Amino acid sequence: MAGNGGDTRVLVTGSNGQLGMELQRLYKEGRFKEGPMLFADMDVLDICNWSDVRSYLGVNRINVVINAAAYTNVEQAETDESAAYAVNRDGVGVLAQVCAELGIYLVHISTDYVFDGTQDEPYREDDRPNPTGVYGASKRAGEEEMLKAGGDGLIVRTAWLYSAFGKNFVKTMMRLSRERSELHVVADQFGSPTWARDLAEALLVMIGAGHRAHKRGIEIFHYTNEEHCSWCEFAMAIMHKIHANCVVNPIATSEYPATCRRPMYSVLDKTKVKRVYGLYIPTWEAALDKMLADPELKIQ
Repeated sequence: MAGNGGDTRVLVTGSNGQLGMELQRLYKEGRFKEGPMLFADMDVLDICNWSDVRSYLGVNRINVVINAAAYTNVEQAETDESAAYAVNRDGVGVLAQVCAELGIYLVHISTDYVFDGTQDEPYREDDRPNPTGVYGASKRAGEEEMLKAGGDGLIVRTAWLYSAFGKNFVKTMMRLSRERSELHVVADQFGSPTWARDLAEALLVMIGAGHRAHKRGIEIFHYTNEEHCSWCEFAMAIMHKIHANCVVNPIATSEYPATCRRPMYSVLDKTKVKRVYGLYIPTWEAALDKMLADPELKIQ
């Protein structure tokens, strides 16, 4: 394991996704000073290919991997099960095995969808996973692969991710507000929207050499922005903040056409991550304000 003094070499996989882009930006801003960060998307590194992963991590003398690569299309996963499992389970298994072999600290990003959403209080890290759809099941399978491989690292579950980059709920609502006078949004599913930049900043703290020095084995943490809302309330807040003339009407999940069951309540308890890493976590509304002011934000 790397010590202090600028000798931590970090690889971010899935680097063109929302989280990967925010990590790239933070690195360019000089927010990680312990060593170089390398960024690889699927065109550079196929995490499902054992020999490629073994060679890449070895040649580049990587100390820490942040795995932000994932198959995230919840609806499509129901009919594209093999593709979802290839990335979310098998790719994680490859990374975990190679990292365990080489003594590399692996931080894997997982999801609230590993839970079934039947609780009425925030999910803790030790609550029993029980995914209801292919996406959640494939992500849970990835967690199990990592736990099975051993080694040192973290599983960080997050939820409702959005940013100025890529496709996400906030940008979709902004686009639709220009195209329609009213929208119907589900009002009985609850969670915590999470700005990818806040998660990225937390991860940089979590991979710091001082914290890693005391970590052995695989630990699970939850990170989202503070407080929670329904998708409908989230949409209403977006419309209000961008001064859109678009009415958001609440509907029940049963009224919304979907190919899969989503958790009705997937709020994650952040007590552990705040205690262990001393993190201050902004509310989802405060984070949304900052994201909407992001100069990188562009709506096609």
